Amino acid sequence: MLRIYRTIDEDGKPRITTADRFGPGIWVSMVAPTPDEIAQVTKILSIPPDYIRAALDEEERPRIETEDGFTLVVIDIPIPDPKETILYTTIPLGIVVTGDAIVTVCLAENTIVNDFATGRVRGFYTFKKTRFVLQILFRNASYFLQYLRQIERISDRLGAELHRSLRNRELLQLLNLKKSLVYFSTSLRSNALVLDKILKFQPLRMYPDDTDLLEDVIIENRQAIEMANTYSTILTETMDAFASIISNNFNGILKFLTAVTIILAVPTMIASFLGMNVPVPLENDPGGFLEIVLVSLVISGILAAIMLRKDWL
Repeated sequence: MLRIYRTIDEDGKPRITTADRFGPGIWVSMVAPTPDEIAQVTKILSIPPDYIRAALDEEERPRIETEDGFTLVVIDIPIPDPKETILYTTIPLGIVVTGDAIVTVCLAENTIVNDFATGRVRGFYTFKKTRFVLQILFRNASYFLQYLRQIERISDRLGAELHRSLRNRELLQLLNLKKSLVYFSTSLRSNALVLDKILKFQPLRMYPDDTDLLEDVIIENRQAIEMANTYSTILTETMDAFASIISNNFNGILKFLTAVTIILAVPTMIASFLGMNVPVPLENDPGGFLEIVLVSLVISGILAAIMLRKDWL
């Protein structure tokens, strides 16, 4: 899908609008583009085709590259897992900066691009290419932090459920959260390398305000890395602890059932002995049945008392 956007001034305020043709100061948003759309953009804007296809490879790692007046920035962005096997995953987002335009390329719809397209980002101009790139990077780091907080809340809720659970479902959900944190940690560290290169080599023309914004992006990204590492450590320890809790709870139930089985085995054993087809005591006593029942109950009660005293029951 190919969309073209342009920022216009409306009563002194910037407003994002869609455009029907290419031109200076535009933003081209490409989401899962078709081969025809890729050919159209590369031909009109003279962009190397590899720059567009880079972000369409799920295994593409974050990087920055400059060649013949074009700058490619590839970063990882967080999205809810479309397969729903885990909570969150990451995919590449490509940003191509040309002399007159900026192009974003992604495999799927995402909230970062949508926030810019729907005008949710303040101070956003399509023709301020360097600031636009930095705003995308800042928005990306902010979403990492937001999703990390959601992972923390879900982890706390699952931990509370595990206190009284004997099932593996909650433990498997924690495992899925752990996988999301692994993806986040890897992507954030790779994004940090890109940010450091932008700050050190400045492949994009920057003004003092842009440098300040880049430093804010680096701080946000570093904070996200620390949060992801902290939550990952806590989650690992939580999973180990609750695996032991589930095992202990299960052992407690087995202990209780074993104790009950032993207590109930006494009346069963006495009844089996006295029910044999041979002469037995009390067989001619009219009150023999009640005496046998009382003896069985007394013995079972004594066993139950002993087990309770030793905390076996």
